[in-house]
This record gives sequence, structure tokens and C-alpha cells, in this order.
Amino acid sequence: MSSMTVTSSPLPFLSSSSSLTCHLRRAGTATATAASSASEDFDYPLADPSLRWPHLRFPYLPAPRFPATVAAAPPVPARPPQEVEDPVATSGSASSLVEPLDARAHRGRVKKLSKLALRRAQDWRARVAGLADAVLELPPGAPVDDVLDGARASPDEVAFVVRAVGESSWRRALDAFEWLARSSAPASRAVAVVLGVLGRARQDSIAEEVFLRFAGEGATVQVFNAMMGVYARSGRFDDARQLLDTMHDRGIDPDLVSFNTLINARSKSGCLAAGVALDLLFEVRQSGLRPDVITYNTLISACSQSSNLEDAVTVFEDMIASECRPDLWTYNAMVSVHGRCGKAEEAERLFRELVEKGFMPDAITYNSLLYAFAKEGNVDKVEHTCEQLVKAGFKKNEITYNTMIHMYGKMGRLDLAVGLYDEMRAMGCTPDAVTYTVMIDSLGKMNRIAEAGKVLEDMTDAGLKPTLIAFSALICAYAKGGRRADAENTFDCMIASGVKPDRLAYLVMLDVFARSGDTEKMLCLYRKMMNDNYRPDDDMYQVLLVALAKEDKCEEIEEVIQDMELLCRMNLGIISTMLIKARCVSQGAKLLKKACLQGYKPDIKSLRSIMNAYVMTEKHEEGLSLLECICEHVSFSQDLISECSIMLLCRKQTSISAYEQYSQRLMLKYPGQNCNLYEYLITCLIEAEFFSEACQVFCDMQFIGIEASKSIYESIISTYCKLGFPETAHRLMDDALQSGIPLNILSCRVIIIEAYGKIKLWQQAEILVKGLRQASGIDRRIWNALIHAYAESGLYEKARAVFDNMIKTGPLPTVDSVNGMMRALIVDGRLDELYVVVEELQDMNFKISKSTVLLLLDAFAKAGDVFEVMKIYNGMKAAGYLPNMHLYRSMISLLCHHNRFRDVELMIAEMEGAGFKPDLAILNALLNMYTAAGNFDRTTQVYRSILEAGLEPDEDTYNTLIVMYCRSFRPEEGFTLLNEMGKRGLTPKLQSYKSLLAASAKAELREQADQIFEEMRSKSYQLNRSIYHMMMKIYRNAGNHSKAENLLAVMKEDGIEPTIATMHILMTSYGTAGQPREAENVLNNLKSSSLEVSTLPYSTVFDAYLKNGDYNHGTTKLLEMKRDGVEPDHQVWTCFIRAASLCEQTADAILLLKSLQDCGFDLPIRLLTERTPSLLSEIANYLEELEALEDSAALNFVNAVEDLLWAFECRATASRIFQLAVERSIYRDNVFRVAQKDWGADFRKLSAGAALVGLTLWLDHMQVCAERIPFL
Repeated sequence: MSSMTVTSSPLPFLSSSSSLTCHLRRAGTATATAASSASEDFDYPLADPSLRWPHLRFPYLPAPRFPATVAAAPPVPARPPQEVEDPVATSGSASSLVEPLDARAHRGRVKKLSKLALRRAQDWRARVAGLADAVLELPPGAPVDDVLDGARASPDEVAFVVRAVGESSWRRALDAFEWLARSSAPASRAVAVVLGVLGRARQDSIAEEVFLRFAGEGATVQVFNAMMGVYARSGRFDDARQLLDTMHDRGIDPDLVSFNTLINARSKSGCLAAGVALDLLFEVRQSGLRPDVITYNTLISACSQSSNLEDAVTVFEDMIASECRPDLWTYNAMVSVHGRCGKAEEAERLFRELVEKGFMPDAITYNSLLYAFAKEGNVDKVEHTCEQLVKAGFKKNEITYNTMIHMYGKMGRLDLAVGLYDEMRAMGCTPDAVTYTVMIDSLGKMNRIAEAGKVLEDMTDAGLKPTLIAFSALICAYAKGGRRADAENTFDCMIASGVKPDRLAYLVMLDVFARSGDTEKMLCLYRKMMNDNYRPDDDMYQVLLVALAKEDKCEEIEEVIQDMELLCRMNLGIISTMLIKARCVSQGAKLLKKACLQGYKPDIKSLRSIMNAYVMTEKHEEGLSLLECICEHVSFSQDLISECSIMLLCRKQTSISAYEQYSQRLMLKYPGQNCNLYEYLITCLIEAEFFSEACQVFCDMQFIGIEASKSIYESIISTYCKLGFPETAHRLMDDALQSGIPLNILSCRVIIIEAYGKIKLWQQAEILVKGLRQASGIDRRIWNALIHAYAESGLYEKARAVFDNMIKTGPLPTVDSVNGMMRALIVDGRLDELYVVVEELQDMNFKISKSTVLLLLDAFAKAGDVFEVMKIYNGMKAAGYLPNMHLYRSMISLLCHHNRFRDVELMIAEMEGAGFKPDLAILNALLNMYTAAGNFDRTTQVYRSILEAGLEPDEDTYNTLIVMYCRSFRPEEGFTLLNEMGKRGLTPKLQSYKSLLAASAKAELREQADQIFEEMRSKSYQLNRSIYHMMMKIYRNAGNHSKAENLLAVMKEDGIEPTIATMHILMTSYGTAGQPREAENVLNNLKSSSLEVSTLPYSTVFDAYLKNGDYNHGTTKLLEMKRDGVEPDHQVWTCFIRAASLCEQTADAILLLKSLQDCGFDLPIRLLTERTPSLLSEIANYLEELEALEDSAALNFVNAVEDLLWAFECRATASRIFQLAVERSIYRDNVFRVAQKDWGADFRKLSAGAALVGLTLWLDHMQVCAERIPFL
């Protein structure tokens, strides 16, 4: 083939229209792009008569073509039966196109030819066919000259040869044309023919070169029409329009074919906007031409493609008014456009109309009607139409299957869709790209991702290139299923296969990268998307900004802001709102201020969103500052400013501040008639559980006259019930119903009845239910609420009566009804009847639900019945039930309270095995259990597990740990926790303070004890007498006796009256300080009070005098006690014996012992003076009496006697009494462990003399043992 490249300047004969030449050259460089992006041929896929009517025979027609389908909808009729792009076949001259209405009938008649003409025509056709076959049989590269040079064919014959050859090979057709061009100047017919061949082969650039060569002087309308047809096939409307203008400039009158071709080009260039079809029709008429059926059909088909029903109907009506008879093509297009626009009934009417007018529906008609019904999801009509199609002699083709598969997939009936897909393949109907795309899209939307991927593999295996829709559908499915890697791989595969992503694919992948935090890939893809002239929407920009803000990528955020502002031309106010929502607060505020300076006025919704973002980022001050700036530059009503200010504070943490600001505004005047402000404030106050304040705001609304919405009424009704005012809620519900507000009346009544029950006003609940019973039937929820109202008061019999009534008259009881009855027994404390009711219910065929079992378990747990709890729990496990978290918490707390260590550990293990993690309440129960048991190591382990689990210790945690540290003699760590509680705003319990006080006393941390005591008083704790006693002991042990005395006055100021024990502590303090007279004064005050004085205060005074060496006063006070009528007891004897053992002079000791003898107790002095065996028996009898008294009475007495006997060197007697004390368990039996070969001794709680006696005995035991064991 000769070269067709244009290397010279524009041809001389086109100098008058050089713009055409320049346009053609420019278009030639963009041919490949246009061809690749152009739509498919504007024709019916099944336009051949042999396919429309398969029961008829058309032996003279060529084999049908099956173009690829590109959409799930039936193809829109676009090319009339006469070939628009081939001007030779459709027009001879402009005048021939204007014809009378009956011309078609005459034209359709078969003209009779003479025998000679018939023979010549047959010879001519045979000659052309022979030349065409000879050209096609030439080997590759062989010139056509070998065939055409000797054929002596006329130019017209060569033109027909070019057409015939072009049906098989456009290159050979071009060779034949070039042969003709070399032989002589080709006629316009030949040029038009070769342009038609090149157009059908999509060789636009070569067609342009041919046109430039032969479109000079003498070019006819057929040549221009043929070139317009080339552009029309590629949808290059602007180029076709320019050719039409050139025809006008050249003085060539366009004919009807020209305008039909122009309309065809416009229809293929993209969707027709409203009115464009009518403008084109008007342009045809304005040119003095009369539109024919091809014109109307092309316009209607273009409207159908664009789903432009209104214009299609207008064109159709114009066609009827112009007396241009519609054909089957017309009706097919009208059925299609109505189906596309969801007018299935009208499509069906048109179908009936075309049948009534004598047209025989073809496969396209049936498929168009099928699509109309499928779009509405009318399965019955679709299946009926499909049956009609088959009965008419047509086979279900790709379009039929695609339409039905798409319908079933859209309805979620994927099994039917997959079945049709399999049927399609089994029937030998090869799925096309649309079939695979529809299957992938349907399966992906139903999250059957694996099957969608398999269909994509089938598509590639079938040699079909996956479409953009197929890739996008699969990417969306992967993204929806959270399979980021698969989505990314599919996207990369789409790029690698040469499919250019569309906006949806870009947006989905941007969302995938943004949500996975891969901002680098996100930014790279975003830039590529912008380069491809796709723009994200507002939501996508919001996602991008959030992702960038999380990683603090300020530069990238600025880049995105510039794109939004400069490329997308977005409003600055909208951009600022999006930035603030993404927590880019500084950038958003800066941009919003700039927008306000330019006159931007944010609407209420945007302003609320901005303020909400400031609240979420906890930048309240900046939000208020921005609000002031907006008010300064933009005119806003004061009500709106107040609303935004209150909204800024209206959150759970600051709702009360918002209410205070509202109250301040209320003092000046009411904030306005803005219902949104009140409803927003009420909602936030209820969410923050400020119920009283919310009710007050609602009352303000009513006072002003603002009508509340349904949601606010329901919220306030619920709030009044929570506050314990069901009567008010009941009245409010009646008012709302009278005002015509459509409340959820059933829910409101249930809440009110339950609230009546909670405050024990079950009579009011009864009245409400009786009123409903008279008015209409009662819902099951009402009966259940009444049962629960009775249950709150423990009225089991009334609850049972309602339950029985439900069984008799309906509606039948539910699990909630059963639980209400059980609750009534539990509240009434009749736990022993629960099992009886359970048996009755089982006899009535009621299945005991898990919730009922859990209710029983919770009841026994709260009652502390460990046996029943464990029995129910084990039964639940056997039945396959598991408790919820609340019951695990209750059971573990119960077991911890009873120190069931093993059961607790097993239950926690079972709980973790069931998927529950111990919460803070459970771990606090463990802390209490191990602390109470003194297992401080386990307590520490539990505390460590709290921290490792990320739980925040609460007051119970800290209080338990403080007690633990105090009991383990680590008060310093307890003080550390106390300080930490103060920093966190937690309140220590009184027990924690008492434990710290006791630990401080033992560790002699007097300053800390003083500080704790003052802190307890300053925090208004209810201090009991034991705390004051503890502090007095601390002061006594510290020798600070004045503070101990002052504490007595403080104690009286705090309303706590001192007791004998208090006075004893004070007297002991004076005695320790060597002030016996002060101790005696305290005793005298006691004697003058109404308190009954025992021997304890006397003993304290005795001890004070005796320790001070004033033995005479001691004995005098002993006699005085006897005169007061108080008989001496073991405390007095012990005191005097101990003092005698410490006397430096024997006479003083004897004096003290004789004073005891004078009072009737002579055992001590007899132990020193007598050696009779009966004396030990008397000692044993007396010790037996002391053992029945307080725990330490016998121990103190024996210690004092041992000290006395050691002082007077009565070692044997001391040893015997020591052994007697061991035998009677006054001293521990393991005081010596020599017999166990421990070689140790335990002398704790022994006095000095007793310890010396014990040491002597221990040495004796060691000596005996040494004699028995030689190696020692």
C-alpha cells in the first residue's frame, strides 16, 4: 500500500477554509485517543433480519455480526435500518431525500427489469464479486495491479470492488482505491466508499488523509457525508460539526444524510442534555429539510441512551404530528427509553401498540421490555416476558441473561443469578464482558468475595479483558470486607492491564489507604488522581484530612488545602469546616477567619459542626475566640451566638456550665424562640444525667410557648420517671397526646407504669392499666410492666393473678412475665418458694429461660447463700448456660466474702475461658479477700494484674491497698497511695485512715498520725471513740501528756462523751508521766460522774503511785477503794505484785504484799513464806478462775508472780508455777522446742522474771538432752 502521510502544507483548493485543514491535522494526532475512548457503534446488536425473525429465511443476507455488549441494560436503538454512515446506500442527491409520505410504499415495490437489463446486472454483479475475490486471494504484499490492470474495470466497478473488499480487509480496499487514484481522478462515489470502509475499520487518521487529498474543488456532499460518518463512529461531534460548517462555507448544501450523520455523532459523543435533541431537530427544519424516520429514530435512540424521557416523548410526538410513520426501530427505542426511566407500564403499553399496528416484535423489543420490568424488580413480568421471547422463536441471548442476572443480583437473590450464569454457559451462550461484570458486582455487594474473584478469573480465562466496572466492583468488595491487600493487588492489576481507573476506583482505594494509615500510598494515589482530572468529593477530602491530621503531616495538609481551594474551587467556609472536623483546628480557624473577611456567612449547621469540633478537641477557649471573630465580621443574631456558645459548652463534662450560661441569659431575657437551642440543651443535660436541670429547661420552653418535638417529649417523660415523678410524666403524656404529638405511646406507658412500681405506687399503675383495658386491648408489654410494678413491692399474689389472667385471656406470658413473678418473691424475701414456682411453671410447659436462672442466681448471691449459688451455677454449666458479667461479679464477690479461695480461683479461670475478662470490681474483691486473709503477696499480684490490664484503680482499690500496707507494717507506702488518691480526686474511706493511724502508732510516726487525724476532722468524717483513744495512746507513748488531755476536750467538742476506757487511757498517760495526783483527779472526776467505776481506773491510780515509789499513798488508795465499795480483783492484785517485785527494799515489798493480805488476798505473801504442797493447788485453782475472765488476766498475773519469786530468789517455786502455766496453756506449749530437736525457745509475752525462769528451765532441758546424745 502506498504511503498516505500528508507531508505538504494544506492543499491550494482548501486555502479558503484553512481552518478545516488545521482541524484535520489536529484531529489526526488525537485519533488513537478518541478511538479508544469512543462509544461502540450506534446500532442494534441484533439488527439483522435473520436474528429478528429466525423462523424466516434470508439466503441472500450475509452472516450476522454479534458486537460486544458493554452495559447491563439492553442496547439502545441508535442506527436506523438504512446505514447512516454510508451515504452511497442511503442517498443519491439532496433532492431525493424530500419525498411524499407514500414514497416508501412505492420505493418498496420491486421494479421489473427487461431481460437484457437483468442479464447485464447479473453479469456486472458477478464481475465485481470475481474481482473482489481475486483481490482478497492475493498473497500478503502482492500489488492489486496484477488483478485490476487486466480487468479493464470502470471506475464505478472499482468503487464497488473497494466496498466488497472492504468488508473483509480495509488494507486491500485501500490498495484498490490507490490503484484507481493512480489510474484517474477517482469519482466522489469512490472517495465516499473508501472513507466508509476506513470509518468502519476505525482508521480515522488514514481517512483524514484521503479526505484532505480528494476534498478539493468538485467535492460533493457524499464525500463530506462520508467523512462526517467517520467522525460519527468515533463520537467526534465537534469535528463533524466543523465539517458541516465547512460545507456551508464551500457553498455545498448539506442534505438530510448530513444532518442525520451529525445527530449520530452527537449521540455517540456522550449523554444528551435536556433540550439538545430538540435543538438538533429544529436545526434540520431550519435548513429547509424534512426529517425522515432515520432522523427521528436517531434522536429517540440518543435520548434513550441518555435516559431523557421527556425529550424522547417530544420527538416521538413531533414525528407523529409530521405524518412520519414510526417503524419497529422507533417503537424499540421508545420501549427502551421508558424502561430505562422506570416507566415499565408505559413500555408495556407501547409494546402492545406496536403489535396492534402490525409490527412483529424482534429480540430487541423483548429485551427492552424485559429490562423495563427488571429495573422495577418485577420478577413475574420478567419471567413472563422471557417465556414470550422463547415462544416467539428467539433464543435467550447475552442481553437477556445479563438483564436477569443483574436483576437477581440487585435483589440479593444470588443463587438465582448464579443459576442463570451456569445455564447461560450450558446453553452455549458465551458470557460477555457485561455478564462477568454484573456477576462480579452482584457477588461483591453481597460480600461473596471469593466467588467474585473466581468469576474474574473465568473472565480472563475466556480471553476477555476485565472491564473498569468489573475491577471497580471487586475493589469495592475487597475494601468493604476489610481485605486491604487484595483491594490493592486488584487495583494494581487493573493498572497493569491497561484499564484506566475511574473516579470510583480512585475514591475506594484512597479510602482503603486512609483508613489503614498508609498515608504515603494515599498521597501518591491522590496526586495521580488529580493529574487524571478526577476530583474527590467532600466526604473523601474529609477522610484524607483526618488521615493526614493523625500523622501530623502539616505540609501535605497545606497541599490538599490548596487543591481544594484552587483546583476544586471549593468554598473557603466549607474547607474550614472540614479542616476543623478533621481536628486541623488551627488551619481551619485561620481559613474560616479569611472566609469571614471575604463575606462568608456560615450557616447554622456548619457553625454547629465547627463548634462541635472544638469541643471534641477540648479547645473551648479557641472556639469562643473564633465565635467572637465571626460575630465581629459577620452579622449574626444574638440568639444564634447564644446557641453556639451554649452548644460549645454543652457536653457531658461542661453541660452544667452551658446550663449556667443559659441561666444567665435567662435573667436578662429569654434566649429566643429557637427550638433547636432548647432541644439541644435538654438533650445534652439528659445525656450528662442532669435531669433536674433538663426538666427546668423544658418548663421554660412551655412557659415561652415553644412546642417541643416528639423526641423531646419522650425524653422528658422518661426523665421525670427516672427522677421518681411518674405522675408528672403521666400528665405530660396526656398533654402531648391532646396536642396531636405522635408519641410512641406504648413505650411511654410502659415507662410510667414501671416508674409507679419503683416508688411503690402500684395502685396508680393499676388505675392506668384499668383505663386502657376499658378503652382497648392491652399489649403484652403493659401487662409485663404491671407485673414488675407489683414485684417492686413484693406483691407476688397480685403479680401471679396478672400472669394467670394472661394465660386465660391472652396475650400469652413471656420470659419477662416469668421474671417479674420471680422478682416479686425475691423482693418479698421468699427465696424458699422460688423452686416451687419453677416446678409449677415447668408443669405448665413453660421453659425456664437462661435469664430466669440468672435472676435466681443473683438473688441467692445477694442473700449470701453460697450453697445455693454453687448449686445453680453448676447446673447452669451442665445445661450449657454461662452467667453474664454481672453475675460473675456477684458470685465472685460472695465467694471472696466467705474466703472460698479455691472456688474463686476456679471461677475466674472458667470466666476467662468463657471470654470474659475480670473487671475492676472483681479484682477489688480479690484484693479484699487476700488482704483480709493476710496473704499480702497475692494482694500485690492482683494489684499488678490491674495495672497490666490497663484498668484504672478506683477508691476501693486504693483503700484496700492502704489497709494491706498498714497491716504488713509498711505505712510509708500507704501514705504514698493516700497522696495519689488526693491528686486524682478520690476520697479515702474512714477505715483507711484508721489503718494508717494504727500503723503510724506502731511505727511511731507521730507527725504523720497527727496529720491524718487533722485531715479526718477537716473532711468532716464521723469519727468514733476508738480513733480518739488511739490518738490518746499515741500521745501517751510519745510522752506528750498535755496533748492527750487537750484531746479529751476536743472529743467533747465533737459530741463524743468520754467513757471509762477514755479516762483509763488519760490516767495511764499521767501515770507514765509520773503525775499520780493528776491521775487521781481524773479518778475523782469519774467517781463524781454518773459512770460506774470499776477496778480498772483504781488500778491505774495505784500503778501511778507505786511506779512513783509512793507506796503509802498506794496502800491508802487501796483501802479507800474498799471504803468506796469496790472490791479488789485480779487487776489490783497484779498491780501490787508487780510493784512489790520492783521494790528496792524488802520491807516495802512486804508492806505491799501485806496490804493485799489485809484485803483478803494472801497468796503472794504465802508463796514467799510457806512451802506447803497445797499452795500450788490454790495457785492452780486461782489461775482457773482467771482463765474464765479476759484473755490476758491469767498471763499478767503469772508474769507478776514470776517476777516476784525471781526477785526473792524462790527459784524452785517459780519453776513449778512456770511449768503449771505451760500445762494450763497460759504460756504456749512450744515455749521450749528442745524435745523436737529445734534447740530454740520462745519467750515472747513473758515478763523479765518469767523469762529468766524460762531460760533456766531451757538450759536444764538442753543439759538433759546433751546427756542423752553423746556427740553433743
